[in-house]
Amino acid sequence: MTSFRIRPKFRITTPKRQAAILEALQLGLQKEEASCQGIAIEGHIILKVLPTEEHYWSPQLSILLDEEEGHTLVRGRYGPKSNVWTLFTMCYLAISILSVFISIIGFSSLSLGLSANILWVLPLLGGAAILLYFISQFGQKLGAEQTFTLHHFFEEAIDQKIPIH
Repeated sequence: MTSFRIRPKFRITTPKRQAAILEALQLGLQKEEASCQGIAIEGHIILKVLPTEEHYWSPQLSILLDEEEGHTLVRGRYGPKSNVWTLFTMCYLAISILSVFISIIGFSSLSLGLSANILWVLPLLGGAAILLYFISQFGQKLGAEQTFTLHHFFEEAIDQKIPIH
């Protein structure tokens, strides 16, 4: 979880049934000393940090449960809250769209033999994309301890160690 991956994830199989996992998780969430809050519904779980400890970069854990022959496939993904994810997606989208339009204008001007100084904006947009990536990594590091809290809470609830990929 301290790597350069944007959204760490895990995938395990467990002999426990989906209903047993949901029940164990709901019991863990109802405890007074629970280290996180969440929603556990049929086949989907979302774990979040307690509101008293939450900040802009706080992560959440989204878990999907798929029951298969005699076991349950558990897939989890750590990521930012939806407002953070949307902000970064929109910023990358804006950079991409600007890059396309500036490329069209600049290379068209260049092919017509006109000045194509607008193409100098492309490295700046590339730098902005790289800066956004490093900002997201910084935010992930700020939420790393809370990511471990969510991870350990889920491990305790299902009583099984989970490796992160």
